[in-house]
Amino acid sequence: MKVIDVQGLTKRYGQFVAVDNISFQVGSGEVFGFLGPNGVGKTSTIRILTGLSRATEGSCRIFGEEMTPNNKEIRRKIGVVFEEPNLYARLSGRQNLEFFATLYGAKKEKVSELLDEYQLSKAGNKPVAHYSKGMKQRLLICRALLNDPQLLVLDEPTSGLDLKSVELIRSRIQSFAEQGKAVFMSTHSLEEADELCNRVAFINHGKIIAEGDPASLKLRYGQDYVQVDLVPTVPLAEFWQVVEDLELTKNGQDGKVASLFIPLTKENLGSKLDQLMTVGRILRIHSQEASLREVFKIFTN
Repeated sequence: MKVIDVQGLTKRYGQFVAVDNISFQVGSGEVFGFLGPNGVGKTSTIRILTGLSRATEGSCRIFGEEMTPNNKEIRRKIGVVFEEPNLYARLSGRQNLEFFATLYGAKKEKVSELLDEYQLSKAGNKPVAHYSKGMKQRLLICRALLNDPQLLVLDEPTSGLDLKSVELIRSRIQSFAEQGKAVFMSTHSLEEADELCNRVAFINHGKIIAEGDPASLKLRYGQDYVQVDLVPTVPLAEFWQVVEDLELTKNGQDGKVASLFIPLTKENLGSKLDQLMTVGRILRIHSQEASLREVFKIFTN
């Protein structure tokens, strides 16, 4: 089932085109990643998806209905977490959730369930002003889940958080999708997108420039390579000259250990490794798969 169906979506602010004729779909049980640098149209798209802004042109259908700022029925099916925390700092975490539970018509029991699930029960009665960034983000997700949404829209859900909060939030996102619900998420973390997303779209200058599942995109645009770590056995100037002559990529140097990247498609790979052994003692060689970060660099440079 199509939860989100965007066709030819355009958003202009005067002469500036923030979103330029983009199309994509998100289905039930899917985590869809929306990736790109700052200022390329991600936030404008999210505002249209959540009914906070109108498209200039094109169609944005959520659960089969056109999304507009007046479509309250559709908005009740959506949970939203924006990047900036908009909580009542003087109220406790529990009071924040209870207030919104009243607005959403949610049961108060749901508040306790969510605080427990997101490991906030002990802090539930403390003012939000004393919460860490990770705790605030978990509370925001709790608030977004009060109305039992079928679609969760997340803007940078784990940006700048501690490892414990990141792991918890990522596991809950996976669990949400496994229930047959949909997740649309904007993130700067390419590793997060690679781990969580069934499909991703790269947006730059308002246009979607690539879309697909991470594995296919990495296979098509990325490059597998081996990383070689070795200790030079000749003067450094001579060692790096050999590396340059072999047209190999320097990854860096940590103390006495030099690190090189060599694409697996490199011509005469075995011969080049043999030549390296004449100027250095190899400590380790390990393969490295192409990453989504490499693909990201290709499309956003």
